[in-house]
Amino acid sequence: MAGSRLPRQLFLQGVAAVFMFAFASLYTQIPGLYGPEGILPARRTLRPQGKGRWQQLWETPTLLWEAPLLGLDTAQGLELLSLLGTVLALGALLTRQLRHPLVYLLLWAAYLSVCQVGQVFLYFQWDSLLLETGFLAVLVAPLGLPPNHKQTPQGRPGGVSPHEGLPFWLVRWLLFRLMFASGVVKLTSRCPAWWGLTALTYHYETQCLPTPAAWFAHHLPVWLHKLSVVATFLIEIAVPPLFFAPVRRLRLAAFYSQVLLQVLIIITGNYNFFNLLTLVLTTALLDDTHLAAKSSTSRRKRTPSSWPKALLAMLTLLLELAVYGLLAYGVVHYFGLEVDWEQHVVHSRTTFTFHQLSQWLKMVTLPTMWLGAASLAWELLTALWRWVQVRGSLRKLYAAVQLSVFGTATVALFLISLEIEFMYKPGNLSRPPPIVVPHQPRLDWQMWFAALGPHTHSPWFTSLVLRLLQGKEPVIRLVQNHVPSYPFHQQPPTYVRAQLYKYWFSHPWEQGQWWRRQWVEEFFPSVSLGDPALDMLLRQFGLQDKSPPRARGSSNTLSQALHWVRKQLSPLEAPALLWGLLGAVGAIKVMQALLGPQSLPRTKEEKHKPAPQEDSVAASKQASPAPNISSGSQTPRRKKSP
Repeated sequence: MAGSRLPRQLFLQGVAAVFMFAFASLYTQIPGLYGPEGILPARRTLRPQGKGRWQQLWETPTLLWEAPLLGLDTAQGLELLSLLGTVLALGALLTRQLRHPLVYLLLWAAYLSVCQVGQVFLYFQWDSLLLETGFLAVLVAPLGLPPNHKQTPQGRPGGVSPHEGLPFWLVRWLLFRLMFASGVVKLTSRCPAWWGLTALTYHYETQCLPTPAAWFAHHLPVWLHKLSVVATFLIEIAVPPLFFAPVRRLRLAAFYSQVLLQVLIIITGNYNFFNLLTLVLTTALLDDTHLAAKSSTSRRKRTPSSWPKALLAMLTLLLELAVYGLLAYGVVHYFGLEVDWEQHVVHSRTTFTFHQLSQWLKMVTLPTMWLGAASLAWELLTALWRWVQVRGSLRKLYAAVQLSVFGTATVALFLISLEIEFMYKPGNLSRPPPIVVPHQPRLDWQMWFAALGPHTHSPWFTSLVLRLLQGKEPVIRLVQNHVPSYPFHQQPPTYVRAQLYKYWFSHPWEQGQWWRRQWVEEFFPSVSLGDPALDMLLRQFGLQDKSPPRARGSSNTLSQALHWVRKQLSPLEAPALLWGLLGAVGAIKVMQALLGPQSLPRTKEEKHKPAPQEDSVAASKQASPAPNISSGSQTPRRKKSP
């Protein structure tokens, strides 16, 4: 049976990389978002109110309660946590020894602490998904091995603990729930664009932060857009059950289909680390045999010679063909695919009703739970069988304790999941859409959501207007990091108002323009400092903070160090900083490969050792996803221009 040691290491590296991007991206925006002069000062969220320390920690679990002990205010505590999280995640990405449960627990606790005071700017689906995935990484990361771990009589390394496959199963379960719910929610929303297969005809120009490739994708033929929606439903709804298929080639086919979807989304949209994190989850569909890239010669050696093995191989092939045939038939039947050979197009339409979809969901919900339960039971039996093979009383006892703890945790998290529901913004018309991934400009994202309703539904927008009128540089840097390019960098504006526009991509024949726009209405009235209307809104939303900010310990060494680091990094654009980190990781990896020890020649025994058989066992994964908004937007783009 193919193991999962290499995929687990790939998963842990991926989680570390996403944590690094998330912390570094947030660090660049802390002064403007959460500083004393930011849009939503973080110090307002942590007020003791006479409660004890443990009660405070229970109600708002964040390490930032301890920031005053270090002579830091809440915003500086955020900076410290973000810097430490970035460095720790970078270490785990580069060094195998740091891929330890304690390291991932610290990363998870740091990001949870940040989210507790992040308010509306950290209420995104991917922030919750990162917390959930990070917690699973704590369970997946290998513990320190007990002494005298030698090779087992079967030739399997003794360091492979029986429980190791269980937490990784939760990752596959999480991936299944995330993808399946992402597809189903598009249809259960009753959005006519998804039901009419036309969502992609305007998704590319109405998403929050499109890329230049989105402009080109937008101008593809309508029939191809509709066919792409059909492919999205296929990949997100029909393929995920194959995550638990007993045939590894079916699981690998499911893996590559998910990778294809996520890569296409990354190319056409700036969804920060969301799709990168989803790609990390797909590692749970891989195995050691596939990642080791066995040569075709070694594969031929594994061709079964005895008739039982040949029969099993034939039945496996027939099962694969039946699955692919069933998927093809379902797509053609339920989406009415017809090829028009004269016009060289493929016509498609939805042939089922919402009632039929509802009945189907009711029919598959219980079997889906049983599918997960059966897959988990198989993993538990496999782990128990591995435990039986452990030799030595002390090692057997140690393995039994680990298996009990991690087995209980895996079952508990699986049961908890069954209580849970399935689940830089355009302006200048001639400026191309930016590429900012994996950075997330959180203010730009919230501007997109704010445009979906009146400004009173987004109280933070009033605070943004106030800070722009006051000319607060931390907030200005959220709008324009190169302050001299900001039109009011020398003197704040006297009045500020916001206009609402609808944006569309330009036509190919419109030279020098990427966007077209149409004015809709005034989003926020014209106000100035001291304006009664502005003061009334500030009072209404509780944004008038009369209490003086906590004194910053200017003589505090740690505070001075944080100020120096901020001063050195502030001239850098956030995407450049994140890509610089990625480049540094690549350079270090190359140096490690060049300077590392050369692989030893294989012994005679290793050369003649039979190759492992293909894995025909299913694995799976746990957790609670939320709807994937990265596949389309249901509302035309609206934008506010201060």
